[in-house]
Amino acid sequence: MNVLLIDDDINLARLLKQYLDGYQWQLQHSVLPSDAYRKISEYPPDAIILDIMLPEEDGFQVCRRIREQWDIPIIMLTARGDVTDRVVGLELGADDYLPKPFEPRELVARIQTIVRRLERATGRSDQPQRGYSLTFKGITICPATQEVNVEGQAVQLTTSEFRLLLLFASHPGRVYSRDDIMNELRGTEVELFSRSVDITVSRLRQKLKQKSKRTFITTVWGSGYRFSGEATA
Repeated sequence: MNVLLIDDDINLARLLKQYLDGYQWQLQHSVLPSDAYRKISEYPPDAIILDIMLPEEDGFQVCRRIREQWDIPIIMLTARGDVTDRVVGLELGADDYLPKPFEPRELVARIQTIVRRLERATGRSDQPQRGYSLTFKGITICPATQEVNVEGQAVQLTTSEFRLLLLFASHPGRVYSRDDIMNELRGTEVELFSRSVDITVSRLRQKLKQKSKRTFITTVWGSGYRFSGEATA
């Protein structure tokens, strides 16, 4: 596992490296966002740990720029426990949020959970056929390549958005409550992620609507959401 820490706390980087060495994980460290962008371009990590308080740019700006170019799991760190900060980070595409101080073993568990579920969603671990895809009228979803095609046009989704769409499309017609979604996609920080479920669904819907007038995700008031794609003949 190759992990990139973007944080100006040198002591944290040293201690985290010692801890991750026990898992035989490689930790890269960048104090400056500009250096982080270079490292991501040259050697894309499996996961990114991103602090909010940084020189050059704050973590929110960095998260936005990373999401514009790369689809890599991001866990944001902050010394602030403000719920608003957490929601903003998730709106920008972060996959998880961990306030400082934190236990390194909890960080490792969260990284493992995100990467494992991403592998399942993209077919890198459980999909026996790389050519397998879910096809409905107006939309095709390919788990192996994490590609989504709507009305003949590619749609760029974040990891969280793609996992959510794949969850819905894998069981069309089934109603998923917020708790169901949290259990299926994350399983950690229930209060935090419950606030982000509606945000992620809204973002996903907006991206799909930009390519098609069809309704792919329906709100079942008081219950949750379900995939409404029509099966092809």
